Amino acid sequence: SAEMRDRFTRVLKGHIALATARFPEGTSGSALDAFARRPLWEAGLDYDHGTGHGVGSYLSVHEGPQNISKRPINQPLKPGMIVSNEPGFYKTGEYGIRIENLVVVSEPKDVGGEREMMEFETITLAPIDLDLVDVSLLSAAERDWLNDYQLRVYETLSPLVDEETRGWLARATRTI
Repeated sequence: SAEMRDRFTRVLKGHIALATARFPEGTSGSALDAFARRPLWEAGLDYDHGTGHGVGSYLSVHEGPQNISKRPINQPLKPGMIVSNEPGFYKTGEYGIRIENLVVVSEPKDVGGEREMMEFETITLAPIDLDLVDVSLLSAAERDWLNDYQLRVYETLSPLVDEETRGWLARATRTI
């Protein structure tokens, strides 16, 4: 429905906002949580789970100390930490949406300012269902990110799959 596409696109916008966030060294995940929620908040919506959790060396699904949530956890995000980027939306008794990838915190970069800045690199790759996206809600930068992401998914995965799957992957990762 149009409502579902709106909600999916708002979740996607939040996912992109977090995936592209640049933040000062020493920033905690709780300081970044609102990046992912803002597109939903603008429509009077929210979700009741954390936006991201740590994934670590002992294969614990929610391994800390890092996370991204409303909870005031002051653990700074440090280079090499892996955390999920998974905003969502749930309409009770009807449907749920979650877009999830894992990201790794990258080394500080000098961007010409007064502080070293960190960012995320997406390390899991799965196509985003473009049939669920209301393109009119995306900014040009968000469309560019989505097209670049879909191309990266295709270029990375297509050599690893058979011809029939490659055809499906090409359709699934088309540009918008």
